[in-house]
Formats: sequence, structure tokens, C-alpha cells
Amino acid sequence: MSGVRSVGEPEPATTKRRAVRRELLAMLEGLEVGDALPSERRLAAELGVSRPTLRAAIDELAAQGLLDRRQGSGTYVAERKIAVALTMSSFTEDMIRRGMRPGGRVLSFRTETAGAKIGRRLSISPMEEVFTIRRLRLADGATMAIETLYLPRALVPELRREDLEGRSFYTLLREHGIVLASGRETIEPTVTTAEEAEVLGVPVHAPAFLFERVSHTEEGRPVEYVRSLYRGDRYRLELELKPVPR
Repeated sequence: MSGVRSVGEPEPATTKRRAVRRELLAMLEGLEVGDALPSERRLAAELGVSRPTLRAAIDELAAQGLLDRRQGSGTYVAERKIAVALTMSSFTEDMIRRGMRPGGRVLSFRTETAGAKIGRRLSISPMEEVFTIRRLRLADGATMAIETLYLPRALVPELRREDLEGRSFYTLLREHGIVLASGRETIEPTVTTAEEAEVLGVPVHAPAFLFERVSHTEEGRPVEYVRSLYRGDRYRLELELKPVPR
């Protein structure tokens, strides 16, 4: 019977949205980051679809981080998000692996007593000295994250601020015979404070990811406690999932 849709056949609206999505993706190949798309009215007319269908396709691409919808302004080509794989690697190593140029700037470098909270994290006395190092992490010159690192001073007593300028911290540790073997990390969504927003160059209360990690040597000794605030508009999390053995 004509007009009867077969089981499993995509709905017409879904088929149209997919076609519009393909057209938009082809359009993005000729645009640069920050370029504006034509108005919805014009795009809908050019593609021969309804505005609701066009909006659904745009929303889909925005959710994937390819487009940036700005209220009252329009739709723009977004900066591509970097997939953050949850593995035991440094920011520098991760960016190099993705073909990007890592960089960084030490915002502050000081020595202080651990205190109760940091002492618990690093399994040391609250009175023991730690290095507290705050760094701005960059990729291809763009701000990516603010990292605050706590390191027992006894591990690398001669550490200097300049030792960390533009270098991988994990490489530095290996040079001192310290090899990280495991770690425990938590991640939670958050928003930037006014100070964090200024450093990262994003709006106040912009979406962000807060990573907290404690890393250990093979013997189980805590080496570092790190709090990293990643820009939510530049990062997505990447997980490799495997079934639990039975």
C-alpha cells in the first residue's frame, strides 16, 4: 500500500535532518573558526527545509561542539574540542600526541606547609613542606586549563620555578628517578569563577571540568595532588569501555 512506511525505515523528518546535517558539515569545511553561518531563514530557504528541521540539525552539531549558538547573535563555527582520554599521561605528552603544540606559563610557585587537607591527600604530615605550583596550560597558543600542583618538597628539594616553564612535569620527575605507576582521578562539572575566567579568557560562570588526581609510585607512595580546571568549551571526555570479565 502506498504511503505505508516499512518497519525500520527512518521517519521523513529524521531523513531530512540527516540530509541537512550533511549539507552543514560540507559547508563547515569551507569556513574558519569564528565564521558566522547564514541566518536560519536564509539557510532553510537554500536547503529547502523547514526551520524546525534546520534547527534540529544545528542543535545536533552544536551538541557535538562543531557549532556555537549565541543568543541574539547567530550561529558560528566553534573551536574544535579536544578529546581528553583518561589515561596516565601529562598534558604536554597528550597535546603532542594530538599533533598540537603544548605550552604553559607558571602563574605562581611557592613553598608552604601541607596543612591537613593536602597532607591527607599526599599521606604526609600537615607540617611537611610542599611545593604549590599554579600553571596555565596552552595548546597551539590557546588557553586550555589552569593546573594547581602540590608536590612534597622532599621528593625534588632543588626544584625551581624555571624548571617547569614549558616542560612536562612527568618528564622532570623521571629525570629524578621518580616514575608514576598509578593514580586516582575524579571529574566533576563546574563553572569558572571571576578570577579563573579572567585567566582563561572566557566568560564568568563558563562551563568547565574540574579534575582532581593523586598519583602514586609503584610502591604506592603519593607523589602529586593535582587540581586542574579545563575549559568546558574546548574539551570532551573520552572513555574506552570494556565488559567486566565473568
